[in-house]
Amino acid sequence: MNARMPSLIELQQAMRHSLLHHADEDSAAEVLSAVLADGIDSQACLNIYRNTASGVLASALRLAFPAVRRLVGEDFFEGAAHLFCSAAPPRSAWLDEYGAAFPGFLAQMPQMISLPYVADVAQLEWQVNGVLHAPDRAPLDLARLAQLDEQALGALRLEPHPAARLLRCVSPADTIWRAVLEQDDAALRAVDLADGPVHLLVQRVAEGVDTLRLNDGEWRIGTALFAGEAVSAALARAPEAQGYALLGACLARGCFARASLPPEHGIFDEGSPS
Repeated sequence: MNARMPSLIELQQAMRHSLLHHADEDSAAEVLSAVLADGIDSQACLNIYRNTASGVLASALRLAFPAVRRLVGEDFFEGAAHLFCSAAPPRSAWLDEYGAAFPGFLAQMPQMISLPYVADVAQLEWQVNGVLHAPDRAPLDLARLAQLDEQALGALRLEPHPAARLLRCVSPADTIWRAVLEQDDAALRAVDLADGPVHLLVQRVAEGVDTLRLNDGEWRIGTALFAGEAVSAALARAPEAQGYALLGACLARGCFARASLPPEHGIFDEGSPS
């Protein structure tokens, strides 16, 4: 009596488990053999699929972390990438999203204990990758904000533009990142690893990606604004800082895509929803 032909979903699930978990490869090979022509080795087919999948994921990491690859060298990066691919398989078919956990994975590797700045650069590169692939949205219409009185402005809540992110790094990751990508050995030799922590605004601009350093007070205000706190509450987090100057600079740079007010201040909802 002929064995039952597996359904498409059974075949897909078996293939996925085999590619991600080698322990399931025997059952996957059994399912695959049911749909392969006689004479074709199902185990060989699985190995081809597995190697292809691993290569595609490693390629996605190479594209997302070019500075890290140069910092640690091609051989080490390839080894780390394949270890990561085995330990953290993708949860989505959209490869632009793959690699968020790679900086943390690098930080836990024993070889990175003496090179903590590598994980910082990886964190920065992941944010750069994020803003580069973020959807296009129009920034806030500043003319509408100018019509609000001081009380309403203080109650305003802002939603960050998807192409603007905040990042804190223990080391001067921004300086290292640029020096490595520009292959500027002099700038790299001049880096002072004690020049940290750094607080960064990472933003997509017309020329590519820009990184702006914030001081401690600006960082406290910026993180509050990006978290959706009311403008007045955010500015109160660092009264000694030039809070209004920072707010004005962020608005002028297009860091926010939407603004809203509580009902008691009237109807105001500027910008398109996420």
